[in-house]
Order: sequence, then C-alpha cells, then structure tokens
Amino acid sequence: MKSNQSNKKALFSLAIGGFGIGLTEFVIMGILSEVSTALDITISQAGHFIASYAFGVVVGAPLLTSLGSKLSPKRMLFLLMMWFTLFNTLSGLSSNYGTLLVLRFLSGIPHGAFFGIGAVVAMKLAKKGKSAQAIAIMFSGLTVANVIGVPIGTYIGQEFGWSTSFFLVGIVGILTLATLQFWMPRMETASNTPQVKLLDALRNKQLWAMIALTTIGTGGFFAWYSYIAPLITDVAGLDDHYVGYAMMLAGLGMVFGNFVGAKMAEIFSPLKAVIISLSVMSAVLVLNMFIATNPYLLMAFTFLIGAIAFTVSTPIQMTIINTAKGSEMLGSSMNQSAFNMGNASGAYLAGLPMVFGFEVVYSSLVGGILAASGLFWL
Repeated sequence: MKSNQSNKKALFSLAIGGFGIGLTEFVIMGILSEVSTALDITISQAGHFIASYAFGVVVGAPLLTSLGSKLSPKRMLFLLMMWFTLFNTLSGLSSNYGTLLVLRFLSGIPHGAFFGIGAVVAMKLAKKGKSAQAIAIMFSGLTVANVIGVPIGTYIGQEFGWSTSFFLVGIVGILTLATLQFWMPRMETASNTPQVKLLDALRNKQLWAMIALTTIGTGGFFAWYSYIAPLITDVAGLDDHYVGYAMMLAGLGMVFGNFVGAKMAEIFSPLKAVIISLSVMSAVLVLNMFIATNPYLLMAFTFLIGAIAFTVSTPIQMTIINTAKGSEMLGSSMNQSAFNMGNASGAYLAGLPMVFGFEVVYSSLVGGILAASGLFWL
C-alpha cells in the first residue's frame, strides 16, 4: 500500500511538471499584445516567440535524451526541470526581442525530453495493466494547464505585466523540482543502450512511420485550434469574449479525452486506439466545417474536438515506446518533437486556403484531411 501511495505521488510530480510545460507553451498566446507593446515590436514578430519555443522542443527532445542516457531517470528529470525553471524565469527578465527569442528557444529544449522520459517512467511506476492510466496522469498536467493555468497566467500577465506570467511558470518549476526530489523514487540508469544501438533505433523504419503519423495526424487538431478565434467571431458571429469560453471548453475536452484515450488503449491495443481516434477526429473536423455558422453547435463541437484530439495522446505515446524497443526514452522524446512539428505544420497548412481567398472555415477541412492522412503511415 505504501509503495502504491509513493508511486501515485511520483506520478503527481510528473503531472505538476506537465502543468508548468503546458502553461509556458500556451500562455504566450494570451499575452502576445502585452509582449509586443512592451518590447516595441509587431504582433507578427511576437509570434516568433511561439515558433522559437516549438523549435527548441524539436531540437532538444532527441538531443538531451541521448546525452542523458547514462543518468538515472530521477536525476535526468530533475536536471531537465532545473533548465526549464531557469530559462523561463530569465524570459521574464528579457528587455528586447533578440534576448527573449533566444530564451524561448532555450526554454523549449527540455520540454520533449521531460515528457518522453516521464512517459517511460510512468509506465514503470504503474500497476500491471495500468500503464495507459499512468501516462494519462502525467499528461493531465498539460491538459489542466489549458483549463486553469493559461487563463490565470493570461490574466496575471495582462494585469501585472507580461513578465509575471513567466515568473509564474518559474514558481511551478520550483514546485516540480521539490516534488521530484522528495516523491520520485530512484530507478536504474535511464539507458544502458550503447550509442551504436541508439543509431540503429534511428534506422528503425517503423519508428519513423509512427513519428510521421504523429506529425501529420495531430497536425489536424492544430490546423483547427490555431484558427479557433476567427471561427468563433467571423464564422459563428459571436463576440470576442466568447473566444476565452471556447478555449476553456476545448481545454475541458482535452482533460476528458486524455483519460478516455487511456481507457481505449487498455480496451483495445494502443495502435488500434490511435486508428480509432484519428478516424473519428477526421470525420468530426470535416463536419465542423458545415456546422460552424451555428454558434451553439460550434461551441459543442469545440469541446468534442478537444476531447477527441487528446484521446490519441496516451495511445500514440505507448505505441512509440513499444516500437522503439531498446531505446524507449529516445523514441518517446522524439514523439514530443513530432507533436510540435504537427503544431507548426498544421497551423501553416490550414492558413493556405485563406491565402487563396477561401474562408477561415476551410481550416477545419484541412484539419480533417491531415488527421486522415496520418493513418496512411501505418
């Protein structure tokens, strides 16, 4: 019983870290105007801070996981969170565009490795047959951040200055460090896999197929989510303040879908759960294109899409870990890079119809096509 309670605390420490990561990744979107005004730059330039963070995730996930393969998981997670806390706090002290751009890149570097290593650790901490639920607990921090953390962080940043949002992230980082120190049990070294075998893992075609599936398939969700504001205001004709409500609905859906996805991975195989999630996501995104003018249906679909999109998180993470035998943590971390590439590519591709004069509602169609296209890599 004591061991089980200790493992629950350890999983909670991973969830707190996930909350901090979700907060720093998404709160910047709510305070872009404040950042652009304070640093005397355009909104477009301020948007570079979002891309810079994502680029840090893509670069840092495989790099730090490989470099730390000889360290114990507890030490590696602790070092990653120290890095995260330091550079997010320093971000709040930035006084110009160039400095914040570099610090956002550095802040993103530990993101993927933390989730990648944390997912493997969560599976080891789980009771037999409950690995999916354990990973879902870790990811719950990220989803709860979208419901509670981001609105609070945005409010604080708007009322007390954008820097305070990053200081809040630093406080969450310190709390994570404390819980990791006292609640995370010591485990054997993260990997005894020689570098030669790590290179062999990178030649694993099945692993790269799953990475492509994550990048393209989850890009469908980000194609829709990136343009949620104009969908609410321009298509459904609602006032601006409904955008905040819509984002909270999407966040609640993510929390719900995260645990539904874990249950699906237990009932079916993780891979079958991924196929079901992406298939349903594709259908719902396409349908969203046709109901978007109805504000009531659009709000309902906002919750539904958020839920369906996050049913894929745990199953796809488990599938990657099962595929990357011998270098599970590297594969798991690379999958986090893929999520962020999906974020960037989904937003870009969904914007193309508007370049050619089509309405913003076509972003949902692009999302549906991407979600379906991810399945072609199986």
